[in-house]
Amino acid sequence: MDGRLRSMTSVYFTREDGVLCLFRMGSKIADRMYIGAAGGHFEPCEVSDARACVLREIHEELGLTEQDISGLTMRYITLRLKNGEIRQNYYFFARLNTDRPLVSNEGILEWIRWEDLPELNMPVSAKHMILHYASVGRFTDRLYAGITTAEDASCVRFEELREF
Repeated sequence: MDGRLRSMTSVYFTREDGVLCLFRMGSKIADRMYIGAAGGHFEPCEVSDARACVLREIHEELGLTEQDISGLTMRYITLRLKNGEIRQNYYFFARLNTDRPLVSNEGILEWIRWEDLPELNMPVSAKHMILHYASVGRFTDRLYAGITTAEDASCVRFEELREF
């Protein structure tokens, strides 16, 4: 292991019946898969500020400003070893304050019902995270961390991060 890191962030917008996901097309990392509504890699000036990264990505990919959303909160951090690099993902959740139709320059946005999430083709860390959120996380306000060790969901355990 040579110590390479890939830090990424994503945002999922929620409502009572489901979550807004992006069917990403043309991506080198997650092509023809469902992911958060917006997200991407950290810029050097954002290395210690995941919130700044996700706000920039929301603006670049959806044309939204911070005033267009509410309750933006980091809820999950995942780690995964892939292709010799450690992939760190910071997942945020929020609500939309706008009714205007959203368009992404990264793919097709769709509202997915909570019960339909298990059927989606998603990157492995995102899939484990969103399934945990649907069954546990959306009923709490806690921050969870998970280490993805295999595609099998039984190999991922999410722990609540607590300050001590």
